[in-house]
Order: sequence, then C-alpha cells, then structure tokens
Amino acid sequence: MRVLISGSSIAGPACAFWLHRAGAEVTVVEKARQPRPGGHAVDVRGAARPIVEWMGIREAIRARQVDERGLMMVDGRNRPLGKLAADAFGGEAMVAEIEIARGDLAEVLRNATEGFTEYRYGDHLTALTQDARGVDVTFASGTRERYDLVIGADGVHSGVRSLAFGPDSDFIRYLGVYSAYFTVTDPGDMDNWYLMYNEPGRVAGLRPERGGTAKAQFAFREPEARFERLTRDEEKRLVTERMTGGGWKIPELLAQMPDAPDFFFDSLSQVHVKRWWRGRVALVGDAGYCGSPLAGLGTSMSLVGAYVLAGELSRAGDPERAFAAYQETMADYVAAGLELPPGGAKGLVPKSRLMIRLRGKSLSMMTAWPMRGLVAKQAGKADAITLRDYGLRTDRTQLR
Repeated sequence: MRVLISGSSIAGPACAFWLHRAGAEVTVVEKARQPRPGGHAVDVRGAARPIVEWMGIREAIRARQVDERGLMMVDGRNRPLGKLAADAFGGEAMVAEIEIARGDLAEVLRNATEGFTEYRYGDHLTALTQDARGVDVTFASGTRERYDLVIGADGVHSGVRSLAFGPDSDFIRYLGVYSAYFTVTDPGDMDNWYLMYNEPGRVAGLRPERGGTAKAQFAFREPEARFERLTRDEEKRLVTERMTGGGWKIPELLAQMPDAPDFFFDSLSQVHVKRWWRGRVALVGDAGYCGSPLAGLGTSMSLVGAYVLAGELSRAGDPERAFAAYQETMADYVAAGLELPPGGAKGLVPKSRLMIRLRGKSLSMMTAWPMRGLVAKQAGKADAITLRDYGLRTDRTQLR
C-alpha cells in the first residue's frame, strides 16, 4: 500500500510511523522548504502518553521536555495574581506535566521515522483525482504520481482538505482572537513559570524553554477574521500596532520580535469536519478536528488519531470501511477535545480589568471546591477513549 501524507509536523510523522508498522510504503510531503524549528509549547496528555511509550520515543521527549512549574498570572510589576502548578490534576490541567516545543516534538517523530519514510520538503499537492483503486496526485513541482491513499495531516489550513473536501470557510470557525508566538531571550526572572499578563482586550505571555530562551506570546481580540492573508512583515506591523503601549514586559518583547527567526501568527480557530474522509482521502489531526490551543488537546488528538487511523487500516481490507471505523472510534474523544474551557476566548482575553482580577483569583482556586470538580472534568477529557491493540506495537504491554 502506497500512502502519501501531507504535513510533517506532528500528525504526519506519527501516522507514517504506524502505517509503516502496518506494512505501508509512506511518503510525507511538506510545503515548507525545511523543518520548522521552535514553535509554541505543546502537551502530551492522557491517552497519548502510552502511545509515545509504544513508539519508543518517550525518553527522547523527556530529554527535550520543558521544565515548567505551571501557569502564573502576573500584574504589571510581575507580581503574582494567581497560579496553577503543572502537577495539579495529575499533570493534565492548563499546563500539562509533559510540555515540549512543537518543533522539538516534530523532530523526535521525524527521527523515529526517517529510516523508512521518504520526506519531501518544498513541495505540496495542487490537484488530486481519485477512483475506486487509487488517487492521482499532481504536485506544485510538476510531478504526478499515483497512491493508494492520501492523508491530510497539514493543519488548520489543510491543502488536502481544500482539494478533496471544500474551502476553509466550510470548516473553520474563528474564535475572535489572533495570536503570535516567537522566541526571545530568557529575561531571567521566570523561575520556570509560564507567566501571563492581561490588559483589557490583549494578553502577553512568556513560557520557559531550554538553552537560555523563552517563548513570547501575544494575543488580541478582533471581532472578524480579516487578517488571514498578510505577509510576514504585515503581520509583525499589525502585532506591533495592537500591543504598543502595553505594560509589563511588552515593550522589550516587541523589541525582539522583528529579528525572531520563528515568528508565527494566526487566528485562534477550530476545525469541524462532519466526515473525515472522502473515498481514498482522509484527514488526521488539526486538518480534520482542531479545538484550538484553548482546548488543549490538539497534539494528543493528533497522536491518538494517527494510531487509530493506521490501526483500522491494518484491520480492514477496504479503505472506506477503515476510515469509517477510525471516525467511529475517535468520535467521542474528539467531541470532548473540541470543547472549550469555561469562558473560551473571552476567558483568555478579558475585556475589563475586573474580569482580569477575577481570572487571577480563580486560577488559584481551581484546586479547591467547588471549582476543583469542574476543572477535573475538563482534565479528564484527555483519557476519553479506550485504545484497541491493533497488533502494531512491539512492546506488547497491556493497554491502559
């Protein structure tokens, strides 16, 4: 079985790993000319934890893991307003016990698969035509090839989804906030806490990293999704415009933004696709189901989805039957993963100083009654699936 996967971040390499175990010949195509470094911190939660153990990459993740004590909201003088430790709720709360930069996790996954997976950078799909036996693919480079299956693992703005399912507007739900991430010098006073500072309508954050750097985050409210096709320079000018005049560390973070090599800007959005496959084309991870960073399960759903998709393909002779079983198995887990925490985007970027103060107080109260039960329910979503043993693992340890 020849399989083409679009996207080399998390879901793509994870899917390549398990499809190889199922006996497939896998090619991964990536639009970027080279692997993207850095990126914001992502979590490995709940059902995804045993999966990285079965893949044999847990130690590689541990070696790159961010030492993060938890989330602390601060005022303009960097004084705590409220905090939540990373080990609260079994390490499954707002900041998870297993935190790693997206680029580092992607590299770990590529290292685990490059011995049996062909990676093509600087190319992407421009057309696909399928019949009952396969899919004919045209690439931007001009080459044409035929595959048994095509998997879209290329994120919120999936090119495969656009070609086989329809335009972004049919599937993407904007949440009213834009955000930016980029690497800065560690200011030296974070004490391994993820620091977050709010002003009405905007927020700034700093997450610890390894090697003397930190990840800066800016976010601001915008009622309509109208900044989707800006150039990189235009994105930076927009962020500067929206964040200028802010307190705390905002001026020094803005000063470092122009030279940041990994600047990333996008809307906070969700992806809802009713059916995750069309014939011999299927979606996995954010391309098919994305809850946004607010929901906190994107990486875990990608890892679990890759395992289940490959597993169902190994069990069924017919791809469409396998894809249907994949969605049936994942449906409840994904539905839970798409649920936003109380307050949603409004909770991330409050519009008033009163709500900002209340948010800080509520953060420290999350481990106490009555909020503890609500937060525990949110944290429990990470385990809302029973994983089947598809016979693809080599450790053969008992399923959790």
